[in-house]
Amino acid sequence: MLLLVGVLAWGWPPARADLSPVLPAWLAAHVGEDEGQIALPVLARARALYLRKVAGGVVRNPCYLAMDATRPNTAPDGGPGRRFYVICEAERTFQAIAAGHGAGRRLDGLADFANGRECARNFGNAQDSELTAGGAYVTAEIKDSFKGYYRAADGQDAPLVRPFLQFDGEGDTANARPRAIGGHAAVTLKGLCRRKDPISPHANHDGYVIQGTLVDYTGGRSNGCTSWSPSDAAYLVALAKDDPTTLYIYPEAADIAAVAHRVAGAYWNATCLRDIGTPAYWSNEALAPLIARYRRDHPPPPPRPLPFCAAG
Repeated sequence: MLLLVGVLAWGWPPARADLSPVLPAWLAAHVGEDEGQIALPVLARARALYLRKVAGGVVRNPCYLAMDATRPNTAPDGGPGRRFYVICEAERTFQAIAAGHGAGRRLDGLADFANGRECARNFGNAQDSELTAGGAYVTAEIKDSFKGYYRAADGQDAPLVRPFLQFDGEGDTANARPRAIGGHAAVTLKGLCRRKDPISPHANHDGYVIQGTLVDYTGGRSNGCTSWSPSDAAYLVALAKDDPTTLYIYPEAADIAAVAHRVAGAYWNATCLRDIGTPAYWSNEALAPLIARYRRDHPPPPPRPLPFCAAG
């Protein structure tokens, strides 16, 4: 059995004309808006993007990725909401996992495009906006970033080296690389200090290393990147390592405009739409001058060295 995908199947004009016309029956069984399912417009566009890039010789990975950033960050059972999808059609596998959305920012006196934790209202592609930008991406190289040391469960100091999966975009997402937009584990270090460890390969020229407390913010907000739990991040980084694939993030600017103007049939997750009221898209052209002005009016304080770590 095949499921037709298009204007008649969903009842709203698609943003692109290259929607896949059919879905395999096993994959159609995962379509819906319940927890662990994927909305039809999101899947149709993700699949169309993947098939286009495969046909063009850009990707050969048997799996492709999608995200529905209109869904809530919390599942009905109180755990992280599953709104990021891994689809491997050759193996007939479908996975739904948690992912964070961009936090946005509040520029006092200029603009407020901050997002709450539960539902994203604001989206955009401006540099330093910390917003999620919907649209088409292809995964690229992986960069390892050392964040510092933390005290592990066994009482030993362990290094936090966080792999970062770079995304390359097109159209509204074409500036993904200069924005440093990609995917990574939702872990960071807080409460940073410096301690003497001259034999560490991560020590600075004075023999100090960064130390902090490990924080797992799975299901929280990001700086515009896509963040996953540590275990999911390890799986996804391995999946895309030396084997690029596609990622489609919903919504795009046209979808946001359609919902904002109450176009009949335009898709948005109902729970989050009740929460946010009306979504907004902030383009780089509109927002970049405001961010630059705010930076000029609020220069950062002079850099100060990290405090020394307490003994013990």
